[in-house]
Amino acid sequence: MKCIAEKQGKVVMKGKSILILGAGLMQKPAIESAKSLGLKVFVIDANPEALCVPLADEFKKIDLKAREEIAQYAAELKEKENLAAIFTAGTDFSASVSYASEKTGLLSHTFEASVNASDKTKMRSCFKEAGVPSPEFTKIHRNKICEILSKEFVEKLNYPMVAKPSDNMGARGCRMVRNKSELIYSVEEAVKNSRTSTCILEDYMEGPEYSIDALVYDGTMTITGFADRHIFFPPYFIETGHTMPSVISREKYLSLVKTFADGVKALGLTRGAAKADIKFTKNGPEVGEIAARLSGGYMSGWTFPYSSDFNLTLEAEKIALGEVPSELEKKRKSLDVNSAFKMYEIVSKKVSAERAWISIPGKIKNIYGMDQDYNRDVIKNIFPRSGIGDEVNFPRNNVEKCGNVISVAEDRETAVSACENFIKNITIELEKDNPLTENFLEGKRSRYEKGFPPCAFDISGGVLKLLEAELDKKDDYIPEGMNVLNYIPDALNKDEILSLKDWNHLTLKESLEKFNIIRKGHKKIEYRKFWLYLIRGGIQGALYCAE
Repeated sequence: MKCIAEKQGKVVMKGKSILILGAGLMQKPAIESAKSLGLKVFVIDANPEALCVPLADEFKKIDLKAREEIAQYAAELKEKENLAAIFTAGTDFSASVSYASEKTGLLSHTFEASVNASDKTKMRSCFKEAGVPSPEFTKIHRNKICEILSKEFVEKLNYPMVAKPSDNMGARGCRMVRNKSELIYSVEEAVKNSRTSTCILEDYMEGPEYSIDALVYDGTMTITGFADRHIFFPPYFIETGHTMPSVISREKYLSLVKTFADGVKALGLTRGAAKADIKFTKNGPEVGEIAARLSGGYMSGWTFPYSSDFNLTLEAEKIALGEVPSELEKKRKSLDVNSAFKMYEIVSKKVSAERAWISIPGKIKNIYGMDQDYNRDVIKNIFPRSGIGDEVNFPRNNVEKCGNVISVAEDRETAVSACENFIKNITIELEKDNPLTENFLEGKRSRYEKGFPPCAFDISGGVLKLLEAELDKKDDYIPEGMNVLNYIPDALNKDEILSLKDWNHLTLKESLEKFNIIRKGHKKIEYRKFWLYLIRGGIQGALYCAE
């Protein structure tokens, strides 16, 4: 029952097992890496239909927040199956891993440290005590919203603020509070998305955002991924993708890494993975949050391995097993950062990009373009999340996107353009007579979400007024079967407007060209509605109008 071979840089283990929390797509690299080590893989999840259940050697239905039940199951596996490690990646349940590990005498971050890294109020308190820069915050429980948000308290706030659940991921329930009128609504939504009915209200950090992964053990910390995050659609924080390596300057990189390391130390994380969402503001680095796990969102399991030729998940599992992470120690380079840890980094030599495609609200009728030709040397993965018959929404969090594509190339332009070109060739057609779709296309918005969702094509107020004035003068139709390019309003018929791109990287002109292909032989179309629906909903709006 000990390490008996080293082959191609991978420790091969026999007679041992591992318990992995989660059976979704984000856990696939962990399951596959564990199998490559020769481990028997036990997997738990609350959903017995989860994507990766068939990959497990044995699966058991257990809710990932049921710590006592997980610990009991782990104890049984240790006795009967020589359980050597408990592991997760891309879930919210690192504290469950640490709790069960402590109960069974296995290696991990301490339970206390993992709770610090899971509960945002504890996290912020640890940062404040250690002097790690992070936003000032107020903790709010559902039963004390009115008490805490007193008139005196509210009058002292400096907007924008951010309301977020104290214990959730994927930006669920998280949003910017831009003024006093949005405050109560935002806090209530954050509380609804918290397992403990608790949220934090904190200062907004202005600046570019980055994701950083690291592995921590034996007094060392190795940076294993540093990516630019691409965040859009206020008041929400929707990540439409990430790209690594970052284009940030080396000086700022080192400054952010040091702050990350200080945050890891403040939380008490000592053995396992750590993941940061961090910004570089006018005051320098500020930590959004640090989790005691590998990142989700395709970074640790896909884009970093592609860009670095390094299996981060495999080495993280070795650390959990108590083995030497041999490939990590072979490839890492010293990092000149003043920290409590001895610092290293794994360098990304190629560029890997991940991008998401999204939809306006409605129910999917057809999806065009999933069978398109593409360069398989550059495009590595395509992950559709929504299919025909599914309800879709314009995303208010990072789990409401319709799909993701991942690329790798020698240079940034090639990697990014490959993703964008793939996405622009996907068209989601929605079913007709849907109030959600029509409200969106008619420009109806919640009073708490001014400007959201945005229009597909961001034309200036002046151009929009000219367009509306021009359309008001026309009570007409685009004739049956006619090329819509021949009916472009004068206000839009300019190169700089026709070249504007929507959220799926399709220009206005390309949208019209695509409409002519998909709706060849269309019925007559109400002129005014067609152009307004196109501006607000892109190709989806145009197709819906012509249905």
